Amino acid sequence: MPSLHDFSANTLAGKPLALRTLKGRAVLVVNTASQCGLTPQYEGLEALHRKYSARGLEVVGFPCNQFGGQEPGGADEIGAFCQKNYGVTFRMMEKVDVNGADAHPLFQWLTRAAPGFLGSEAIKWNFTKFLVDADGNVVKRYAPQTEPRAIERDIEALLGAG
Repeated sequence: MPSLHDFSANTLAGKPLALRTLKGRAVLVVNTASQCGLTPQYEGLEALHRKYSARGLEVVGFPCNQFGGQEPGGADEIGAFCQKNYGVTFRMMEKVDVNGADAHPLFQWLTRAAPGFLGSEAIKWNFTKFLVDADGNVVKRYAPQTEPRAIERDIEALLGAG
């Protein structure tokens, strides 16, 4: 059975990242977009990163342009937007597809491991979130509308006392 640690992806700067380097850390994987009504969730994601990073949480954003064309920019534009508007310091990856034949293998695995509402594997919109434990197993999938702060209890449970 694969885990998060079996995948790799490119950073926003285009550098390959083997996700096995995140072994031992809980990971919150999010498909993001800069021109979405949910884009202000970047602020909450950054707050989670700042609060829990030292305790073992990695927040990893994957920009995606599959929902309403709401992430049209290139890597430089995406990075500048996230930094300027939300002070994002968590890891941002290269823009990917999360659905369909060209979906990034990580998202193919995530959606199979944690189906959404009524068993649907497809991601319905930007800011769908997947919480992964330190061993690389998907713990839970969250709807796009789920605010990052609403995930804190689950993050606390994964990280334990600290």
